[in-house]
Amino acid sequence: MDQVNRINPVVEILRASPRRINKLFLQKEEGHRPVGTIVGLAKANRIPCVFLPKQALDKMSPHHQGVVAVLSPKEYVSLEEILASAGPSPFLVLLDEIEDPQNLGAVLRSAEGAGADGIVLPERRSAGLTETVFEVSAGALEHLRVARVPNLAQTMDALKKRGFWLVGAESGGDGRYFEFDYTVAVAVVLGSEGKGLRPLIRRKCDRVLSIPMRGRVNSLNVASAASVFFFEIARQRSTPSGALRPDR
Repeated sequence: MDQVNRINPVVEILRASPRRINKLFLQKEEGHRPVGTIVGLAKANRIPCVFLPKQALDKMSPHHQGVVAVLSPKEYVSLEEILASAGPSPFLVLLDEIEDPQNLGAVLRSAEGAGADGIVLPERRSAGLTETVFEVSAGALEHLRVARVPNLAQTMDALKKRGFWLVGAESGGDGRYFEFDYTVAVAVVLGSEGKGLRPLIRRKCDRVLSIPMRGRVNSLNVASAASVFFFEIARQRSTPSGALRPDR
């Protein structure tokens, strides 16, 4: 069983997937409104709450915020489920061997905020949906559909056959990130912090685009770069008339 000990992520679970929570442990005489919100949501979903002294919660989870939720692991879905629930021009995020849970959590938070329809992770050499990932995502993970696939390159081929454009995000690309029409069905492909995109994954991309840098640093970390790409997609999809039409 997983544990989550931060107020905002627990609230997001209660709102999005309350069935995942088996039991809530709350600090006695906690007067903060967020904890009151948690109690109200828990009662509405018939989730048992246990009130404990701070010392008891400290033993369960040293860095808690007055709450510890014991929950079942988040379940992965299939790629087909993601596509079935998406609109006519889906926005997917493919992550190539991102093993740092902090980076994965930050990328997921931006993806959810920008309206991504789903996340695709490789089964090997990728961080899983751990407590750290959930908490860094500030609960955004609870609102995302995440698939794990045995072979990311084959998944990219399958998406191309369905009409997706595959856009790699990496320094030294063949164009700038904003010179593309993201109002089409698109999958943004991001590599790991240290290695970037693997050569095969890079070759599978229709385009590899970069973020122009003005300072002396030549690139951003993967979480920051992801935010730039994702919110350009969100911008174009809210005002698509200014987007450029891609040309393979």
